[in-house]
Amino acid sequence: MKDTRSLFSLSDSGMDPGDDAETRLKKSLLIFATGLVSLGAIVWLFLYWQLGPQFSATPAIVFQLLLVGNLLLYFRTRNFDFFRHTQLALFLFVPFVVQWSIGNFITASGVSLWGLLAPIGAVLILGPRESLSWFAAYLFLTALSGFIDYFMADFIALPPAPSPQISSRTSVFFFALNFAAISTIAYLLLRYATVEKERAQEELETAHSLLKDEQERSERLLLNILPAPIAERLKHDKQTIADGFADVTVMFADIVNFTRVAEGLSPQQVFAMLNRIFSSFDELAERFGMEKIKTIGDAYMVAGGLNSGPENYSVAMAEMALAMRDLLQRDDGVNHLHLEIRIGIGTGPVVAGVVGKKKFIYDLWGDTVNLASRITSEGVPGMIQVDNTTWKRLRDHFEFHDPQTLYLKGKGDTEVHRLIGPRSREPSAAEPSSLTAGLTG
Repeated sequence: MKDTRSLFSLSDSGMDPGDDAETRLKKSLLIFATGLVSLGAIVWLFLYWQLGPQFSATPAIVFQLLLVGNLLLYFRTRNFDFFRHTQLALFLFVPFVVQWSIGNFITASGVSLWGLLAPIGAVLILGPRESLSWFAAYLFLTALSGFIDYFMADFIALPPAPSPQISSRTSVFFFALNFAAISTIAYLLLRYATVEKERAQEELETAHSLLKDEQERSERLLLNILPAPIAERLKHDKQTIADGFADVTVMFADIVNFTRVAEGLSPQQVFAMLNRIFSSFDELAERFGMEKIKTIGDAYMVAGGLNSGPENYSVAMAEMALAMRDLLQRDDGVNHLHLEIRIGIGTGPVVAGVVGKKKFIYDLWGDTVNLASRITSEGVPGMIQVDNTTWKRLRDHFEFHDPQTLYLKGKGDTEVHRLIGPRSREPSAAEPSSLTAGLTG
């Protein structure tokens, strides 16, 4: 168990910080295979000495030195391309050299089978296409050994010192040992590769899940800043986003005497107060299908008819304005300081778009926006004021006070209407609809 842990630890020591997952796997596989082959060669030589004649240890020792030396050279140079080709070449050629030094295929108990690790390793480390040449080389060396053993044995001069005699039992034992060793190493390499790929896949899936969560979080953040259609366009189009709308209802709401009230509060209390009120307004905007545009200090801006929402957005806007006013009057949990708001609503053409490249916002421009803002600033606390175009849309659904004329900067005398509440009945079929009246009035 300790040896196995050492091999796995060694397989991770040749990694570079810039390696991708596939390169790390190939490096660890080759280092792991080097450890297994070295360990297997030591065990093979020890058992051969215990059960058979005392062969020269020089080939096995040289094999060990070449494997370890090449590994140390790689650790020093980090030249993986040179390391993988030379190491696979050692896996391929040395077993055949050892077999030829012992005798033939039978007397060496098929030790050349160890050369099969070269094409197996090539499949895992070099890839399927390049491994074909390694497998062809293995077949060539195997055929060459068989040709020599079968046809040339009588013509090859014997060495000065005859090879030790090997019993049939010893030969059979080591045939089985070689088959078992090669099968074990091949299985361990394939298993190691599969386990590492599964681990890499799990890490990739985890990273993908984290990336997906982060993407969803960014998506939610983007949708909190921009309307959904605008956010989608911004993700896929780098051009400036600016759209003209012929008919939009815009509402401003600001808190009366906010500066005076805030003077007696801490920054945290001011933030908590605005957050409670504006969060409640956000919920109402979502309920009535309106598009929140922005907050400006103590002012809240919302629009209807931009990208989506109810068909009769002017009526929905008026209903939202009444709900905002009633919320502040009745809900002490939201408005424990009993603040009042002024609300102004205007309807007409606007230009809408995304401003800037950093910390951008979706904003509205145009005379309609200016009109709604000025109606708000000139309003009475607790009162909802609308321009003449909006009033024509709403008069069949809501009750109003008598119209008043206000002098607005840049506009001059302007007629405004103060909203009281919904009518007790719907208009009859003979009466014109509010939307038609607003468009024709």
